[in-house]
Amino acid sequence: MRIQEYINLGWNIESYIYVTVILFGIVTLIYFLRLNWKLYGLLFLLATIIGNVLCYIFVKLGFYSYPYVLFPKILIMPVTAVTFAFPAFVLIGVYFSPVKWVWKIPFYWTLIHIGMFCETYALNKTRIIEYNFKWDFWDSYTWWWIFFLLFEWIGGLIIPSHLRRPINLHHLQYGRIGWAIIHFVLIVTIFLGGYYVGTMQ
Repeated sequence: MRIQEYINLGWNIESYIYVTVILFGIVTLIYFLRLNWKLYGLLFLLATIIGNVLCYIFVKLGFYSYPYVLFPKILIMPVTAVTFAFPAFVLIGVYFSPVKWVWKIPFYWTLIHIGMFCETYALNKTRIIEYNFKWDFWDSYTWWWIFFLLFEWIGGLIIPSHLRRPINLHHLQYGRIGWAIIHFVLIVTIFLGGYYVGTMQ
């Protein structure tokens, strides 16, 4: 049995992205486990299970596929990357999410646009993901929102306020650094998203 048949060892853009995502997820998980391993560990576990189950269902239904995975003979989807990427975003989101819903929306809007930018790059510039039967940019965008708003609610039930660090609303007000970051991310990604959708017509 040759190990090359079971793992993609060639160092290409896909391999670098997968490894970077996994390392980012591990470092993020370690940070939050040090805060409270039981509660943040539970939130991470729930996000991992639901994220992988949803991804598996969508792959089996033929909505999208992963032409390049690290373990092609064993897995039909990048379980390791999904296990660490989405839960890491969930932990960050719950930890820093503003207290008031009027500010949670632009906060998650920014996170989701960063995520969708990464996904769209992977879709167009790599072999990591491929949209198939009746799946497009807007389907993915909608499910990003569903996933993160669901875990904002779940996180609110699991993680007590003293283990969270909501962004100071002062930084999100007009002319402040948070306001500038949110608007920069949204303007750039909305422009790029519009350009991408326009090219698909």
